[in-house]
Amino acid sequence: MVDLIIPIVFMLAVVLGEACLLQYLRKEPVNWRDVMFNLNSGHVVLWLFRGLEIFCYGLVVTHFSLNWVSSWPAPLVWIFALLAWDFGFYWLHRLHHKFGPLWAVHVVHHQGEHFNLSLGVRNSWYSSLTSIPFFMVLAIVGVPLSVFIAVSLLHYSVQLFNHNALTGNLGFLEKIFVTPSHHRVHHVNDRFYADKNCGGTFIFWDKMFGTFWPGLPEEDFSYGSGKQPHPQNPFWASNQPFFQYLKLPFRYQPKPPQFRCATASLLTGAMLLFSLVVGYVWQYGYGYHGTTWPQITLFLLLMAGTLALGGIAEGRKWGVTAWLLITVALSAIFLIGLRWHETFWIWLMPFITLHGISLALGFGRRQAQVPACE
Repeated sequence: MVDLIIPIVFMLAVVLGEACLLQYLRKEPVNWRDVMFNLNSGHVVLWLFRGLEIFCYGLVVTHFSLNWVSSWPAPLVWIFALLAWDFGFYWLHRLHHKFGPLWAVHVVHHQGEHFNLSLGVRNSWYSSLTSIPFFMVLAIVGVPLSVFIAVSLLHYSVQLFNHNALTGNLGFLEKIFVTPSHHRVHHVNDRFYADKNCGGTFIFWDKMFGTFWPGLPEEDFSYGSGKQPHPQNPFWASNQPFFQYLKLPFRYQPKPPQFRCATASLLTGAMLLFSLVVGYVWQYGYGYHGTTWPQITLFLLLMAGTLALGGIAEGRKWGVTAWLLITVALSAIFLIGLRWHETFWIWLMPFITLHGISLALGFGRRQAQVPACE
């Protein structure tokens, strides 16, 4: 599973590396709570729905493919896959800005108010689900699963790069590729600009179909979407847009925090949980064949962990209690007799349990009537 682990670890390293570079070398303020939420929001996307996307692709290419490209030379298959994937992403992205149900998925990504690499990880739980139909065309024509995965990783790496806060104008590359300069326009808190530059890797789709815009507005602007405060809990962040679209009576109501959580403590919890995600992918990959109770249990605990950390970020006591129960449960199922004898698990489990206990005992938090974890 090393081929699946490396991109996740690389992503985490560059996101945190950029944040440290911005704050400690360039002396630019970094909202670490926002970085934590962006990483926390992407957990389920990484190891559940992206896995379902790959599972569906493999099913279609194995049983329903027309095999149109199977006789092509390998270089031609790769070139076709690179262009076809990006063409599909362009329309996937553009239609997410046009239709209400799809915008309810995509808006979570646009709600980020700070343009940096962590924003590239910020996603709705359901973003990979809505992408499945757009990429199944590649499976139907016969692009192999291994090529699809490799091409997907390449394109998603480019898209992550395009969220960085450090890169300026890239010269002649601006005419061929989507660059950070182009993508900053797309994240302006104004639908006129946000509906522009929808491409993933190649900018010529936008120029071809009339959605290209060359630069940021000249007047003052901000990044984000809308004017209302956004939830720090992934459950509300991913579901509130649907509640609003369907006019359901459920509403996210910000409340005064019950405590102030130290940023270092919150980030430590997020990194421990992210380490568990890496361990999960190492142990089980993205597959669903032969799923056993340990995999299901770990999956549910990781999902619950993202919600608990969201509650802690918002200063809710239930988040602390839930986080304690989750961290203790993780160590309990580890001790029951799972086959996780690797050094990784032996070292990680005590640390995550200690973090849950220390937070429950009051370390890293105090009573406050100010926004949580600032």
